[in-house]
Parts: sequence; C-alpha cells; structure tokens
Amino acid sequence: MEGEEKPAQEGDMESVVTAGASETVPRVVSGDPQNISDVDAFNLLLEMKLKRRRERPNLPRTVTQLVAEDGSRVYVVGTAHFSDDSKRDVVKTIREVQPDVVVVELCQYRVSMLKMDERTLLREAKEVSLEKLQQAVRQNGLMSGLMQMLLLKVSAHITEQLGMAPGGEFREAFKEASKVPFCKFHLGDRPIPVTFKRAIAALSFWQKVKLAWGLCFLSDPISKDDVERCKQKDLLEQMMAEMIGEFPDLHRTIVSERDIYLTYMLRQAARRLELPRASDAEPRKCVPSVVVGVVGMGHVPGIEKNWSTDLNIQEIMTVPPPSISGRVSRVAVKAAFFGLLGYSLYWMGRRTMNLVLSLPVTQLCLQRVSEARPGR
Repeated sequence: MEGEEKPAQEGDMESVVTAGASETVPRVVSGDPQNISDVDAFNLLLEMKLKRRRERPNLPRTVTQLVAEDGSRVYVVGTAHFSDDSKRDVVKTIREVQPDVVVVELCQYRVSMLKMDERTLLREAKEVSLEKLQQAVRQNGLMSGLMQMLLLKVSAHITEQLGMAPGGEFREAFKEASKVPFCKFHLGDRPIPVTFKRAIAALSFWQKVKLAWGLCFLSDPISKDDVERCKQKDLLEQMMAEMIGEFPDLHRTIVSERDIYLTYMLRQAARRLELPRASDAEPRKCVPSVVVGVVGMGHVPGIEKNWSTDLNIQEIMTVPPPSISGRVSRVAVKAAFFGLLGYSLYWMGRRTMNLVLSLPVTQLCLQRVSEARPGR
C-alpha cells in the first residue's frame, strides 16, 4: 500500500522503542487502508516491531548488557572474527531485541566487506599484492602502509589456515539490521589511517624492525578449535597481543584507544529519540533506544570500563608529528629500497653485458673492429 511504503522511506530517522514502551505507541484505528496517515503507518510498523521484541530476551553468553543514563539499552556482542558461532550469536541477538541501531567494529575504509560475497572476500583476504601495498602506502604513508600490509598478512595467514573469510559477523549484522523496521546501521571503529599512524608514531625504529620481523615470519598453524577457545579473547587480537606485549604504547594505540572510540560511538547511538507527531500541536514524545554493538571480544572489557566515564576522543583522533626516530627510519627504509633497486639494476646490467660479450657474433665483431684500427 502506498500509505505504508512512505514511512519506511522516511524511517531513516532513528525510531527508538524499548521493551515496555508500547504504551506510548497509539493504536491504528481501523478504516480505509488507502486513507491511513504517515504517522499511523509508522505506529503500525512500530507496534509490529514491539511485538517481536522480547522483554526478557534469551541472549547468548557472549552478550554484555549496558544501560545509558537515559534508560537506553546497549547489547554488546563479543565476537571472534573467524567464528561461525559468533555469526549465530549476532543473528540471535538482533532478532531477540529488535534494535533501533546496530553498531559494528568497522570504519569507512573497511565497509566494502559488508557487501562482498564470501568467495570474493576469501580470495581477496588471501592475496597480499603489490597493488594493495601501493594503496596502503598512498593512504597511510610509507611506514604505516607497510605495517598495515604486515597485519593483513597475519589476517591472510588465519584465512588460509581456516578457509574462512574475515568479518562474517559484521555481514550477518548488516543483513539482519536490514530486516528490522527503522533500524539504522552505524560504523563504530576509528579510521584505520589514524590508528596506524598513531601506532607507528608510538614505536622506536628498532621496535618497528622487531615487530615487522615477527609479523613477517608468522607461520604457526591455527585450527577452528583454537578460534572457539579464543571466544574470551579474539584470535587476531590475541595473536597481536602476544607480539606487541613488550610494546605497551602500541597496545594502547591499537586496543585501548579503540576501546574508548567504540564506547563513544555506542553511547552516541544510545540516545533517546523523538517519535513522529501527527501535528505540531501534539506534545513531543521521546523514548529510550535499543542498540546492538558487534565488536571483537577483546574490546568488551574496555567498553565496560569506559562506559560510565567522561570521554574525549579529540586526543585519540590526532596524528602526532613524526619523531626524529620516525624520520630516520623513513629515510633508512627509502635508502635501503633505492639502494637495493640500484644494486639490482647494476647486477642485471653487468650480467647482461657479460652475456652479450660472450656471444660468438659479438666476439667476431670485436675482432674485426680491432683489426681495422689504424696503426696495427
């Protein structure tokens, strides 16, 4: 019906209802369906959503419930990024609570994984190509780009071992959110370039070399049982934690600062919102919201810790100027690259020249030139 399609398009506003808020939603009066108003149609869909929302949802054990000051509820699903069980946990939670907003641990630089099919993602995740390296360097700078590629290598290693593409829980969240009336989908992670630039700035030259060495030679086998045992701490982040354990500044930028950012974004999503009114004369009605957050299990303790604290994300969004060691390391990497390139060209040129000179035709030509010289 035309009258019912309109509010679904206008429903980009964050419509929020909590379990038990159905009393604030007026019932639709039966009558000619062609004459139903936008507000009545909205309330009809809202009522349908409330009927599907459970007052006491049966949630997986990986879900942590948080309550905002205004009564809005946030259900944080802690996931392992390469786990079928985590995907099922996300689907079950969204269907049980019928959220108004879904927030996932992704930023705009990784949003493409939401719409790609599993086979393409699996192929992409396994391939760490020169083109990807060039793109990472263009986006993040030389050192940050190289570090990003090394971390992609870690992810590719896990992907190859398990035969499972990363981000399955986020794709499930995206699909399920689209089935819930008036549900918004938010990207809740800090942009990758900021994270990597701050991480690189926190390391000395030798720390960068040591970390890069550890990432380059990662080859330990991983089983699906290993992934499920890591439900209490995400596998990728656990592997990273083991490698960066001796670098507390790096752990702070990659994990702790993103805990703060994710908490901030969840709190922004969990706001009381206004219900539509039939006219300007009707009093405003606001209700608490229901939010589902989908994040790696390693971030859940940090989100709980930061939930009730004052947060200022300006500091963790700035990229500090490069240090002296950072400038030296960049010069050293560039010098090594061009030095290696120059030596390779010299070696290839010399080898080619020797090969050409050894040819019989070249020897004959040189002999005739020598004989034709005057004074001989």
